[in-house]
Amino acid sequence: MINPRQQNLSPELIAEYRTIPSSTIGHFSDRGFLRGIKPLFNDIRMIGNVVTVKVFPPDGSVLREVLLLSQPGDVLVIECVGDQECGCWGELRTLAGLIKGLAGVVVSGAVTDVSALRQHGLPVFCRDVSAYTTRGIGAQGEVNQPIQIGQVTVHPGDLAIGDDDGVFILAAGRAAELLPELMAKEAADQRRRAEFLQRVDSPRR
Repeated sequence: MINPRQQNLSPELIAEYRTIPSSTIGHFSDRGFLRGIKPLFNDIRMIGNVVTVKVFPPDGSVLREVLLLSQPGDVLVIECVGDQECGCWGELRTLAGLIKGLAGVVVSGAVTDVSALRQHGLPVFCRDVSAYTTRGIGAQGEVNQPIQIGQVTVHPGDLAIGDDDGVFILAAGRAAELLPELMAKEAADQRRRAEFLQRVDSPRR
């Protein structure tokens, strides 16, 4: 089943979260943290509106449909049901995602074409890598319905925040509720960081 794209987040809220590291969220709770999902490369940053996809490897046909309906700034969050060692995301889909203006991709299974994915630079988070891949063998799959990534239920229209430390998924209401505390902590941490760096850089006597 393919449902319409959902946008529950204001552009202003997304913009505010661009300054919030995932670890700052992790100081308050592990709720929404995608355990076992790792960045594919270093110096990575992702923030955007979630579009959900459920894939049944080795059939990856539904990914074409989700790329067609996605919009600039979206983050594809993909639940792989079944074979976790079958890579459902690779170079050609990454290039299509860059053309669409995706902010990133989160895969609960494996990806392939790792060297090319690192070169192209689209933020990708996943559980594993694999040379064995999906192919177009049918129309099985779901788009923009709730999916399950580990212990976290992900809904279309949620907020995805990812960086070198991992990925958090926040519902729009919770993202708005947490923001003042997160901004206050980030400002306090920046002040402490500056103080510590000043002491580190000071000549020792």
